Amino acid sequence: MPNSIAENDMLNQVEAIFQYATEAILITDNNGKIIKVNPSTEVMFGYESSEFINQTIEMLIPKRLVERHEKHRANFNRNPHARSMGANFDLFAKRKDETEFPVEVSLSPYTNSQGSFVIAFIIDISIRKKAENQLIAYKSELEKEVEERTMILKEAIQKLEQTKDELDNSLKREREVNSMKSRFISIASHEFRTPLATVLSSLSLVDKYSSLQDEEKRVKHIGRIKSSVRNLTEILNDFLSLNKLEEGKVFLNIEKFSPYELIESLIQDLQGITKVGQKITTSSKKEKNSLANLDKTLVRNILINLISNAIKFSPENTIINVEAILNDNELLLSVQDHGIGIPEGDQKHLFERFFRSSNAGEIQGTGLGLSIVAHYVNLLKGSIKYISKENEGTTFFINLPRNY
Repeated sequence: MPNSIAENDMLNQVEAIFQYATEAILITDNNGKIIKVNPSTEVMFGYESSEFINQTIEMLIPKRLVERHEKHRANFNRNPHARSMGANFDLFAKRKDETEFPVEVSLSPYTNSQGSFVIAFIIDISIRKKAENQLIAYKSELEKEVEERTMILKEAIQKLEQTKDELDNSLKREREVNSMKSRFISIASHEFRTPLATVLSSLSLVDKYSSLQDEEKRVKHIGRIKSSVRNLTEILNDFLSLNKLEEGKVFLNIEKFSPYELIESLIQDLQGITKVGQKITTSSKKEKNSLANLDKTLVRNILINLISNAIKFSPENTIINVEAILNDNELLLSVQDHGIGIPEGDQKHLFERFFRSSNAGEIQGTGLGLSIVAHYVNLLKGSIKYISKENEGTTFFINLPRNY
């Protein structure tokens, strides 16, 4: 009798747990048919207890998941053991009104004299999922805000780097200007001294040679004066041209002109400054409608500079050849001399400001001419190349668009 009372008390306790548990608890047979539910199951799913009985568990599964659930149930029946469902995916249940909600499910199989059964414990985790989703949304929003702030920080860093680069460039530019001023003073003091001394001495001698028999000597010294003044003018022109280029004050004036006529005119003008026996030649011949549409002044200055250099760095009795070729899209210019050439080690510095080749010796010059030429060619959207060999001569090749 006492054992019977104890057993009844145990059964009553189990039944109380079943009836009053806040979790939904239902029992199914090995075919998945529901044989018993607790009140919390009725509340959770919205069915009366009688509506559950003899219905398969799939009545509580969303239609889209029924087939998958049946496969899982069959697998479970082959190896029944206590476990939680949904290890790798979210679980959803369906109420009587067809609404879905997320759940957690634990399964506990047992066997008695009447057969094999499964107790399912079901928890509605809608509130938890809502909190998780809010946390995910908050995390996403936080990541977005961090990303935005990171972008702002990156932009700020980029602006700081840009400002630093601008300051560095300004400092570099200031150093270059200071260096340029120092070089100008050095070059001016050296290059101006010789021609000025020549002018003064020649003027004093011209004043002494006043008689007719001294006419030849007077002409000689007047020629020296003219040459010295011309050298001073070239030096000043180089510095003025460089200053305009540095300050962006060189503006293009595009016009149609004949490159061939320009070369013929230059040959006549520059033949007067050639050395004894030097001759400027061209085989370029004017053709019908042979016009380029460029800045004529800049093209002229480019050629003057290159031809003047050829004269300066070539010995007496040599030929300087100037050519122009017009094709459909380009104007090709070349200036060839047979002078001292450019040492191979100096060639990489050729277009740098104030650079003078190591074999220039006492030949006058500022070292600015080719730098200015390169600037002019760049303004005209062209290119400049050269071939040179020491003691054999140099040829410069200029490619310019025919129509700017």
